[in-house]
Amino acid sequence: HCNFEFDLCGWKQDENDDFDWHLRTSSTAKLGTGPATDHTLQEPSGHYIFIKNSFFQLPGQKARISSPVLSRKNKNCKVREGVIIFYYHMYGAHIGSLIIYQRTTLKHERILLNLTGNQGNFWQRRELTLSGEGGEDFQVVFEGIAGEGPKDGIALDDLTFSRDC
Repeated sequence: HCNFEFDLCGWKQDENDDFDWHLRTSSTAKLGTGPATDHTLQEPSGHYIFIKNSFFQLPGQKARISSPVLSRKNKNCKVREGVIIFYYHMYGAHIGSLIIYQRTTLKHERILLNLTGNQGNFWQRRELTLSGEGGEDFQVVFEGIAGEGPKDGIALDDLTFSRDC
């Protein structure tokens, strides 16, 4: 489980992307960019990770962050499937996209979810099933794609893997 209150909890920025996800609070954000509070504490001082469209990113550029490697050899991961539960906030007229992948150690990627456009000015919960096919170790990758609005952004909080993995 990662609530981003202290750090990225072992989640890593991908090197083959265009920019990074940033740890931040709503109290340090400019008005109109991102959620008013984090999801965990429901307070402006609570932390989450965020990408913001800006003049530094071109529409279509990507920021990717990857989970620690989850082992299929782990005795708790013998079951066919686990899940990841997370909360996201995607608000703005020119928001980009959020794509979630399951990536094996051999770099095969399977899209678990693809969200594009304004999803509302509130935190939303999602639960995605992780496939156990192939028995390979894997990671979950969150990819944010910049849109055209300079104030619009995508936030993530409370990323949790089921006990199965």
